[in-house]
Amino acid sequence: MAEEHRCQAPKLCANNCGLIGSPATQNLCSKCHRDLQLKQHRSSSAKHAVNQTSIPSPSCFLSVSSSLPAYKDGGSVAETKAAEVVEVEVRPKRCLSCNKRVGLTGFKCRCGMVFCGIHRYPEEHGCKFDFKAMGKQQIAQANPVVKAIKLHKI
Repeated sequence: MAEEHRCQAPKLCANNCGLIGSPATQNLCSKCHRDLQLKQHRSSSAKHAVNQTSIPSPSCFLSVSSSLPAYKDGGSVAETKAAEVVEVEVRPKRCLSCNKRVGLTGFKCRCGMVFCGIHRYPEEHGCKFDFKAMGKQQIAQANPVVKAIKLHKI
């Protein structure tokens, strides 16, 4: 049995990549076999994400519309929905004031923009956010008005 295995001529990969395939890996080379397994894993996780019940998505996730068109290349709509749900918020990588690259160290202001360390303060970038109104609103929510019932004089 071992002699038969040694005498067989090596077979090329089934994907025609030029490397030698193995019967243990479905006549694929190691690279193509690894890519196939990764593709199968992704498709199974996409199917699992679609089969889950409605997941509350915060505003940082992209919203998926229910009327997605069917694609001509044969890709199913369910796979594309699952791929879009997985995407996360894309933050700008540059300061809005000086266009300096900030990456992960950017500071997000309450006005919703990202700034570098120099322009992170509202005075530095000319912030239009109304901090005074926000403070009043927080105080009003934290301290509700308490009125006692009126007592009748005897």
